[in-house]
This record gives sequence, C-alpha cells and structure tokens, in this order.
Amino acid sequence: MHSATLRKVQRRIEDFYGLEQAPNIVEFVRLGDDDDRETVLIRQEGDDLQIAVVLPRSVETAHPREYATDTWLQLIEAVSHFVYISERARVGLPATQLELELQAEVDKFVVAALSAPRFGRERARRLHGQLYEKVRFLHPESSEAGARYRLANELAARFIARLLFERDVRAGRAVLRQFYRSGQTDKIRLARAA
Repeated sequence: MHSATLRKVQRRIEDFYGLEQAPNIVEFVRLGDDDDRETVLIRQEGDDLQIAVVLPRSVETAHPREYATDTWLQLIEAVSHFVYISERARVGLPATQLELELQAEVDKFVVAALSAPRFGRERARRLHGQLYEKVRFLHPESSEAGARYRLANELAARFIARLLFERDVRAGRAVLRQFYRSGQTDKIRLARAA
C-alpha cells in the first residue's frame, strides 16, 4: 500500500482546514478484497474510540494523477472520514453519518483541486461534473444509505458550485474551513444556501 500517499492526503486535508494533526492513518488501515468498498469502522467504549479503516486492495496501485478514479476517490473518502472523526473526537463533538458523507464529498473536490497543477475554473467545472453529476450510486434510492449518499452528493454539489461561481477553491478556504467546523444542521444550511 502507498503509505506515503495516504499520509499525504491526510496532511493535505489537515493543512487545508488548519487542523491539529490526527494520528497517522496508516496505523489504522487494513486491506480488504479488491471488490470491497472503503469502510471506516468505529467502536466507542466509554472514553475510548477505536477506529479501523478498510480499503480495497486496489488502493495499492492508486495514483494521485488519476484523482477522479473510483479507487482514488475511495481513498480520499476514507481519509476524510478518519480525519473528521479524529477531529470531532479531539474537540468533543459528535458526528453523524450524513456529516461524514457530506464532508467527504466536499473533501474529494478539495483534495483533487489541490492535487492538480494549474487548477483553473474550467478544470474545476469538469471535476465538479465528474464528482457530482456523472455519478453512479451503489445503494438503491429507497434505502437509508442510498438516500444519505444522494443527499450528501446533492448538497456538496450545490456548495462547491457556489464556491466556483463566487471564488475559486483556494480563495474560498475561509468558507470551506467554516463549513468543516460546522455541525450537521449548519452544514446543510450552508450547502442549501447555494
């Protein structure tokens, strides 16, 4: 596995949002099968929080230049979940599944935007289309998970589109940082305001 790649994505997210460093994600990662999806397993017993990050074996060949591939996006999503859970635990705040998914959808755009050299408006619009418009959902729309993933995708699409029209992602860092630190209700309100 590309431990350096996982760590690099973790540092990008932490640096972009101005977060304290979380534990090294590499120590929490386990490889599953090729057809597995990324999964973050959480168990809390009293004040102890146990986290395991399961990634598909295909992440071993994921490359940052291919930032819009499913495997690379799963890697970003897993790192996003890990960092978000770690940060929320550090500051003593809860996190819902919708918050995790919504933040991960935004983080996919942020990490991909920061990974691309000379990231301009046209490239941002193409990436927006790849991440939020040309998507295939694995869970049926009528399922709880399917509804949650679709809502997270829709809200992230609106929020990022607003940033693209008002300013570019790098210039919108303050807005993105505010969004990151918001709870679920405020995240939804900010995204719907788009």
